Order: sequence, then C-alpha cells, then structure tokens
Amino acid sequence: MTSPVRRAAVFAAICTLSLAVPLFGTVVGAALAAVVLLGAFTVTDGPLFDLLAYPGDYEDNRLYGLITFVLAGVALGIIAVSSSMSIAVFVGTVFLIGYGNVAEQIARTRTENEVVVVTVFCLAATSAAVIGHAGTLAIEGAPLESVAPTVVFLAASGTLLAALLRDVLLLYDDPIVMLSVGLLLWLLAELEPAIGPLEIVVALVVTVALGYVSYALDTASIAGMLTGILLGLVTIVLGGYGWFVVLIAFFALGGLSAKFRYDRKEDLGVAEDNDGARGSGNVLGNAAVALVAVLGYAASSASLLAGHVAPVVFLFAFAGSVATAMSDTLSSEIGSVFETPRLITTLEPVEPGTDGGVTWQGELAGLAGAAIVAGISYLLFPEVDATGAAIIVAAGFVGMTVDSLLGATLEGTVLGNQGVNFLATLSGAIVCALLVLSFAVIG
Repeated sequence: MTSPVRRAAVFAAICTLSLAVPLFGTVVGAALAAVVLLGAFTVTDGPLFDLLAYPGDYEDNRLYGLITFVLAGVALGIIAVSSSMSIAVFVGTVFLIGYGNVAEQIARTRTENEVVVVTVFCLAATSAAVIGHAGTLAIEGAPLESVAPTVVFLAASGTLLAALLRDVLLLYDDPIVMLSVGLLLWLLAELEPAIGPLEIVVALVVTVALGYVSYALDTASIAGMLTGILLGLVTIVLGGYGWFVVLIAFFALGGLSAKFRYDRKEDLGVAEDNDGARGSGNVLGNAAVALVAVLGYAASSASLLAGHVAPVVFLFAFAGSVATAMSDTLSSEIGSVFETPRLITTLEPVEPGTDGGVTWQGELAGLAGAAIVAGISYLLFPEVDATGAAIIVAAGFVGMTVDSLLGATLEGTVLGNQGVNFLATLSGAIVCALLVLSFAVIG
C-alpha cells in the first residue's frame, strides 16, 4: 500500500474506537480518545510518525493532522452526549469520514478520473455510515426495520456533504468536514423524516442520475453536481417530488441557458467559466434560500418552530426564491447576448457584462422564467391557486430587479456574485411569503 492508504487505514481504525461509546459508555470512550491524543503529542519522529503524518506535519514534527482529527471527533461526541444528537449519528458520521477516506485513497492509486474517485468515496462512505449508525442502534436495542430508510437517507446526505466539502476544501480538512457533516445529520434527524424503502431508493436514483447528466452535459462541475444531488435528495425527502420538480426545472433551464449562444457570449466576454458548467458556489448562491425553505417547511410540519409558522408560508418562500433564481439566470444568460444593455440605476448604456446592466430582452426572459416556476407550482401544489401563481411571478420579478440593483451598486466592492445571488433569492422568498400572508389576512 502507498503511504496515504496506510495512513487512511490507521485513521479509520481510530474511527472504529467510537463504538466504545455505545458499547462501554462515555467514560471508556473519553479514555480511549485521551490515550490517542497523548500518543499523538508524544510521537514526534520515527516510523510511526511517518505513517501518521500529513505533509504539513513535518514542519513542526507534530502530528497536528491526527490531533485535530481526534479533537473533532471528541467535540462531536461531547455534543452527542450533552444534547439531543443521538450517539448513532455521532458514530455514523465518524465512520463515514474514516472509511470513506480509505476507499478514496485506494481509488486514487488506480485511477485519476475524479468522477470515479468521488463515486468510490460516496459508495464506501455511505456504506460505512449506515453500518456505524445501524450498528449503534442495534447495540442500543433499537428496532432497525422502521428506521432503516431514514438511516440510509442520513448516510447519503452526510456523504454528499462530505464529498462536496472535500472537493472545495483540502483533503487535510477532515476535522472541519466531520463537524459539518455531524451537525447537518443532527438537524436532519431532528426533523424526523418519514420515508419508506422504496421512496429513498427512488430519491437516490433520481437525484444521482440527474446529477450525473448535468455533469456529462457540462452544465455542472463535480462540486456543482454534488451540491445539486444533495439539494435534490433533501428536497425530495423533506418536501416531496413537487418541490424537486420546481428545483430541477431551474437547474435544467438555467444550465441550458448558459449554453445559449455561448460562442457569442465568449466574443463579448460575458460567458461563464468552464464552458458554462456551474460550480458549487453558483448552485448554493442560487439555491441556499430554497434549501432553508425546505428545512423550514419540514420543521414547521413537525411543530419544531416557535410560533408554529404555517408550512404553506415556507412553500411560497421556496417558490419565490426559485422564481428569482430562474428569472435572474434567464435574464442574464439571454439578455447578455445583446450589445446595448443599460445600467438599471441610471439607464445609461453600458458594456455587455457590466454588473447591473439590463436589456428589455433579458427582462422579458426573466419574467418568462418566473412564470415557468409559477406555472409548475400551480400544477403541482394544491395550495397555489391563480392568485398564488401571480404572487410567485411578482416575487420572482422583484428578486430579479433586486439582483440588478445590487449588481449596479454593491457588487465588486461589498458583495461578490454569489452574495448578490443569495440576497436576491432571499428577497424573492421574503416578498413571496409576505404577499401570501397579506392576501391570507385580507381574505
């Protein structure tokens, strides 16, 4: 084995020690962690140091990689024993990181294809998370049959987030990844998703297939693909397929619109990088608010929110944010091929690609994008009547306008492009929710 594989195998073996908590209690688990930490501080050279050291550890002759890794596991364990996080989530998360890394390192010795490497990591990490989570539940005497689909959902969600973070961060940032995955799974577990075996299988197949298609068509990078799959999976499980259809309509049309007259956009200097493939930042900038709305809907449905906000409010917030993202994307991608944009704040002619520049063709395309989201919502959601559809269109148009105003005033100095996208979709969601509440009060 190569050194990275051996090191990953030892880290995975250390992760297995997390089972001591459900088997023997927190005192034994803490004692084992203390022994490992003491050893990590003591070993400063020699074969064992070479086995466990990351490249950066040699500068200080200290196993900081191992130390931070164990401390992250300890922090997650402390959260688990002192809060509502289950020990099963803790063990599943630690297994996911440890054994997923082993599989990835082995894959890298055999191929340089990043899609294959990511796939191997995801399969191994999901399996390890399921084994760790289910094994802990079995130790605790909990019935596995009724919770098996939820365990798979949590494992797959955590794996996708881990793969995404490992792609956009560094391989040596596993402590950050571990804590992030553990906190996400804690949140998702609190929402108590009620899904069956068939639903989780279909959800995984649909989201993975569409994610790979987006990558194969060069409409998303690997990070963008992972982000889209994670968002899609959470949306299906916590919202439903109607919510997913709305979301995937944006990803599909938005991705295709980036290809619209791409050569012309290159000539004008306004084409997206990577042949129009969307990265994780672009996906999250446009869909983060929608994801929060899905989580809010699930929390509201489970009566976890103070004040018991009606779930329908989050449904319209979701639709408003996606309508904004669709409007803004179609407006910029279609409107950018015309050479006479005008700055939205002064209406003066500006160069193509200028932040805040708009064209009447782009405005019409944006309005059509909002109408598409409204039409899909009207067809799929009983809560969305004709008035509701009109509200979604209005919210999408307002959000698109906010995006242009922010682009003309704050983008490039105070905000980046993804920050502008986030605030625009947030404004669309808020406007949509407030209009729905206003009409409900008036009615």
